[in-house]
Amino acid sequence: MSKPLLKPVSTRSALLTVLLGAEVATLSARELVTVGSLLGFAEPTVRVALSRMTAAGDLVRGDDADYRLSDRLLERQRRQDQAVHPRTKAWRGQWEVVVVTATGRSAAERAELRAELTGLRLAELREGVWTRPANLRLDWPASVDDVVTRFTGRPVDEPAALAAELWDLDAWAATARALLDATDTADPVLRFTACATSGRHLLADPVLPSELLPADWPGDALRESHLAYRQWLIEMRQGLAAA
Repeated sequence: MSKPLLKPVSTRSALLTVLLGAEVATLSARELVTVGSLLGFAEPTVRVALSRMTAAGDLVRGDDADYRLSDRLLERQRRQDQAVHPRTKAWRGQWEVVVVTATGRSAAERAELRAELTGLRLAELREGVWTRPANLRLDWPASVDDVVTRFTGRPVDEPAALAAELWDLDAWAATARALLDATDTADPVLRFTACATSGRHLLADPVLPSELLPADWPGDALRESHLAYRQWLIEMRQGLAAA
């Protein structure tokens, strides 16, 4: 595995990863400090990070000194959960086609729309035209529906070739396989770093129908590995908190 793939996580990123993967809505400062210590972060460093994250609006602190994710990051948690549990449906060859029809929008509004469409796992065929196979149950935000027109259709040419043009599937698969190799370690810091990276990588999985994917696609394997990691993290945190 190349070194740039696994970059050391900051205290903030580590704490967010723990909270995003938690099975409960809030975690106590003691739990976060305990997990942080296992990952190599000293207690004062964790407490300073918690204070800064609360001030920045990443976290909300309760009266009992518990911490929960802000509404903004709860949306990120929802997207992450959907990446691990994508809602698929039978594919019958149809593709979603989205054409941006609104005009006069600011650069910030255009960037926000691009981010939303990318988050829905669409790819840009050309400027203002986005598409993907219609094998996902998508929740179309009103902010998207207000500025686009949506169709379904079928490509005339080979759909697998179109998918390969829209997404760099070989590169995604190579990174996924490297992350799977990296998670196979007893070192908690290395495993945490690899699994935190895999969570971000799953957000970029286009979740295509099997007919359009290269052989031995590692998407499901990476999702299973990430779920196992989240369970390991939960059990580790619970065990340390009870000690």
